[in-house]
Amino acid sequence: MNVSTDNTAIVRLRYILLQTFAAVRDRNVYFADMEQNVDTHVGHLLIVDDDHEIRVLLKKFLSSQGFRVTAVADGTEMLQALNDWKIDLVVLDLMLPGKDGLSICRDLRKTSHVPIVMLTAMGEENDRIRGFEGGADDYIAKPFNPHELLARIKAVLRRTHMVPPVAGVGSARVLRFDNWRMDVGLRRLTSESGTLVDLSTAEFDLLAVFVERPQQVLSREQLLDLTLGKVEIPFDRKIDMQVSRLRQKLEEDSKKPTLIKTVRGGGYMFTAEVSIDEKPAA
Repeated sequence: MNVSTDNTAIVRLRYILLQTFAAVRDRNVYFADMEQNVDTHVGHLLIVDDDHEIRVLLKKFLSSQGFRVTAVADGTEMLQALNDWKIDLVVLDLMLPGKDGLSICRDLRKTSHVPIVMLTAMGEENDRIRGFEGGADDYIAKPFNPHELLARIKAVLRRTHMVPPVAGVGSARVLRFDNWRMDVGLRRLTSESGTLVDLSTAEFDLLAVFVERPQQVLSREQLLDLTLGKVEIPFDRKIDMQVSRLRQKLEEDSKKPTLIKTVRGGGYMFTAEVSIDEKPAA
């Protein structure tokens, strides 16, 4: 970790947050009694960040947007908050004292499907990939515009609360369906004979959405929301194109699909039974 870069990002983020609050105050929005007026139906957010000033400023900003917000400094306090409250989303800083945010994220995914937005001063692509593989739903690097964080939080809540994964399946690393083995961590799909299937990033993420929600009708709008943030899919015809490509690679006859069926007026349904593979790959 580059400590100098990390500190610079934190200082810049504090400045951006302070500037944002000044602009909000100019529009006569005040924070003093904000938490008393929160509509709890919007959602309860948990901020986990060891920087006191950022923690306080983020709490004020997100509270001003209608969220109920709890802010804590480390993983121990996070677990206590999760035990005490029904949390709808966690904003988790990667660089925490003691156990780091990535380790906390991985541990949390073993027992919970609560959405996680990873917050960090490190913006390298490998760090983002590690965050997603560890179970994060989205990732934003410091310094950031707080309105971008707000937009990402709303997008994650929209797609994750709409159709939750089947219990156990969403947190599993390796899954089996039909004659296929899907390693979510390594992002690999192999046939029963061990042949690796070449899937694009968009195809793999869409397949993961289907596999985590078997025997459920998913509309194109839901599929857009559930893949938003990991894959850029600007309109629903892209969903149809990705489904068509998946069928060509997975179905015996892509013109008469049995694995991913079209539901007239509804969208698509993944019909296979999905199981968790506890055995290591050969």
